[in-house]
Amino acid sequence: MSTLAKTIGPREADLITQLHETGKPIFMLKDASKLTGLSGQNLQNLIQRMAKKSLIVRLRSGLYAIVPFEMGHTKEYMPNPYLIARGIAQQQLDDEGGYYISHASAMDIHQMVTQPQFVVYVTTNRQVKLHPTVMGTEYRFVTAQKKHFFGFKKLWIDKSQMVYVSDLEKTVLDGLKMPEYCGGISEVAKGFWMKRDKIKITKLIDYAEQMDIGAVYRRLGFLLETYEAATIDELDRLQRKLTKTYALLDPTLSETGNYLSRWRLNLNVESDELLAIVRT
Repeated sequence: MSTLAKTIGPREADLITQLHETGKPIFMLKDASKLTGLSGQNLQNLIQRMAKKSLIVRLRSGLYAIVPFEMGHTKEYMPNPYLIARGIAQQQLDDEGGYYISHASAMDIHQMVTQPQFVVYVTTNRQVKLHPTVMGTEYRFVTAQKKHFFGFKKLWIDKSQMVYVSDLEKTVLDGLKMPEYCGGISEVAKGFWMKRDKIKITKLIDYAEQMDIGAVYRRLGFLLETYEAATIDELDRLQRKLTKTYALLDPTLSETGNYLSRWRLNLNVESDELLAIVRT
């Protein structure tokens, strides 16, 4: 028997077993209470004892992660950040499906980015009033209106755990709605181009109509036309939604460049820059 195994008491071993069996490698204090029947100081004593033995690590108040046995007595175990995001969201919302990984983080999961990500973006169906940093990673929560909270599914994030993530089409549209959470319009365009063979254009436009946001219609139409990724009929569907007002192509940049009446856009990012993505 290993030194580590000798340090595990029966109650600790039972809790870890039950957490694994219920699919909770990251768990809340109330999960531990439900599984052990303990509360108050007795529960706190158990959790503190397990943390001291490096059986678990504290992520933030009331949220913990099981340390894999093979990690030994490390105090520096870093769980998958998307599982941490799921845990924080569920802790704050008390809702299994009230969140999805979005924006640049969804692009990362879908392999639509080439740069490392240091912020995890999570879209929620209710406001989460915190922006915690856990083990050096920042977590930002974006509140979505009810009509915009759609287009996500469960994806495997490791060998045993799944999280809700926006699908390819919704990832593109969330990026077009808020390019600032994706590194700007050029990064959204690059992600679109990288996955262009898997993105369904009709579904993309259907989703855009469901969101019904003027800037999204404009940016999507311009993107599809620039990359010759849509039919004339599909582009017409988007054009029929336009009003006379103009929007910035990239709201993260200043108001410069030409105005394109066809899509009612201030082209503060040159078309050549977006086309250069295709050639790299």
